Amino acid sequence: MISYIISQTQLAPKSVEQTVKLLNEDCTIPFIARYRKEATGNLDEVQIGDIVKYKSLFEALEKRKATILKALEDQNDLTPELSQKINATTDLITLEDLYLPFKKSRKTKAETARKNGLEPLAKIIMSQNANDIESIAYKYVREEIKSVEEALEGARHIIAEWVNERTDIRNGLRQQLERHGQITTKVVKAKKDDEKAQKFRDYFDWSETLQRIPSHRLLAILRAESEGFIKFKIEVDADFAISKIEQRVIKSNNACAEHISLAIKDAFKRLLFPSLSNEALQIAKEKADEAAINIFAKNLKQLLLGAPLGEKRILALDPGFRTGCKLVCLDEKGDLVYNETIYPHAPKNDSIGAIKKISSLCEAYKIEAIAIGNGTASRETEALVRKIHFKNDIQVFVVSEAGASIYSASKIAREEFPDYDVTVRGAVSIGRRLQDPLAELVKIDAKSIGVGQYQHDVDQHKLQNALDGVVENCVNAVGVNINTASKSLLSYVSGIGPKLAENICNYRSEHGSFNSRTDIKNVPRLGGKAFEQSAGFLRIKNGKNPLDDSSVHPERYALVKKMAKEVSTSVEDVIGNTAVLDQINLKNYVSEDIGLLTLEDIITELKKPGQDIREQAKVFTFNQNIKTIDDLSAGQLLPGIVNNITAFGCFVDVGIKESGLIHVSNLSDSFVKDVNEHVSLHQQIIVKVLEVDVARKRIQLKLI
Repeated sequence: MISYIISQTQLAPKSVEQTVKLLNEDCTIPFIARYRKEATGNLDEVQIGDIVKYKSLFEALEKRKATILKALEDQNDLTPELSQKINATTDLITLEDLYLPFKKSRKTKAETARKNGLEPLAKIIMSQNANDIESIAYKYVREEIKSVEEALEGARHIIAEWVNERTDIRNGLRQQLERHGQITTKVVKAKKDDEKAQKFRDYFDWSETLQRIPSHRLLAILRAESEGFIKFKIEVDADFAISKIEQRVIKSNNACAEHISLAIKDAFKRLLFPSLSNEALQIAKEKADEAAINIFAKNLKQLLLGAPLGEKRILALDPGFRTGCKLVCLDEKGDLVYNETIYPHAPKNDSIGAIKKISSLCEAYKIEAIAIGNGTASRETEALVRKIHFKNDIQVFVVSEAGASIYSASKIAREEFPDYDVTVRGAVSIGRRLQDPLAELVKIDAKSIGVGQYQHDVDQHKLQNALDGVVENCVNAVGVNINTASKSLLSYVSGIGPKLAENICNYRSEHGSFNSRTDIKNVPRLGGKAFEQSAGFLRIKNGKNPLDDSSVHPERYALVKKMAKEVSTSVEDVIGNTAVLDQINLKNYVSEDIGLLTLEDIITELKKPGQDIREQAKVFTFNQNIKTIDDLSAGQLLPGIVNNITAFGCFVDVGIKESGLIHVSNLSDSFVKDVNEHVSLHQQIIVKVLEVDVARKRIQLKLI
């Protein structure tokens, strides 16, 4: 396993060995990355994640090997040579090729021919020594075999199967598909004018090599095909492929060669190409999935680590026209203190009443900021709010509603607000997102947040694993206040999980706030391992020990006390005291189990304990003259917010219903390898309008 992981990751052997050892001891990725740097050689979450990935792949490969070896043994087909080949295999495709000739499959043409006694004839033809093959074939005409041609056809079916099972031939065709395989599409004529088909119009007549097709294009083609708008096929130069196989197999120029040639053509058309073209498409799909999942994961990380406003009193608005704007007031902790519906827009148009209501509520509940959802009627509601002259300085933010409707109808929302309907819950979610995006977004299935490309078309198990990993890393990177965190947030803390999170919340309700990290051990079923993995990521504000509100792990508290003693002060006085901390000679504290990496981390944390790694939320204002796509024209410069990142560019909210696209070619004057190197999710930018297609509702932009 270690050798396999090293070959795939190119990481140092000792780092891999130690990481695998820690994983086998049920340590989590965040814990290993943060608190076991000496053991791993300072590997980060991504590198440790790669080790986890290839460890799982190796284990799956070994499991499949065991299954195949047992099947071969039961069939009496296992030889020492075959066993050695299987055990030496390092990839699944080669393993399945080795097993292919021994697979007990459904009834095949070759199997029928064997039962009819035609295998000896097939062997004679393959020897390529016989000249009068028809006379030889005549001897096999009996019972089920009615003619010489039937005998020769049956023999060819057996030869076709042999050709199909040859690893060198399969690898040769694989190579051709990999280098020159094309995916070609044609529109389904009956669906050509379907309105839903128009977004796939580019693929009505398309051809591209599988090797070069980008992930978003392949996933779009597969989506269009599944929805019945297009048909696609994988193509290679069949004549070239067949001639290559003939060069490998045919060594004579007699009648046998003619039959082998026919068998090769049959093998290619009926067995080899259908199987290997599907395999090539599957490999291309897996690569496309991986690329799409990576993009989604990067976007999700940026979204989760979005700038929080912090513990402020919020008035949140979920805008609407006919049904009105749902309004809620939240206290500093995000608890709901008031809710109402106002009707400032058509058809009621009670803007005066709405303004009075918002003004009075802001004064009554000492509101510090207003959060407005960015959905229907957002711009109109924002314009209304900005007309209000507040007595105090109140900041106005437009907040993404993505996934808010999913949350409002969820079990989590029903548990939090059993006495309120979905509209109130949705508005609360909008307000809480402004306070702390991470704490609120963890309550929503990450796939529903909609910050990727074709996320519903990729392997859902792989996507879920990747996104869960991102959420876990983000939650642990920020840290969690154990006395205020929701069950959803706590469940992502290293070593906790859903059941322990529920136990923590129940214990907190029954016994009140935790006063120290050691109190956490009193939670039912939270044992020593869970405490070790989670303690460093849990925060206790104003607790007995000031280190409990830092990322310093409890296993290092005695060390910090020793450091403080060295500079003749207390732990309380050393925290935040940069001048004193700089006097500590870290080399004096290096030991077998702690090195400079961990010591430097401790000093950095003591200088700024509990500091949030995220930036603070900033107010943003769209161009108030741009209300619909009809207001746009080429050449305009507009403020915008990046609201999605894909492989082919990024989408930007410029304050109207339709988002504009900055294609990769318009992100920079130089080559763009990774869109994330130029923009980040929710970044505030200036764009130039290049082109507006009102009919197709498409806007082309350029980054300024």
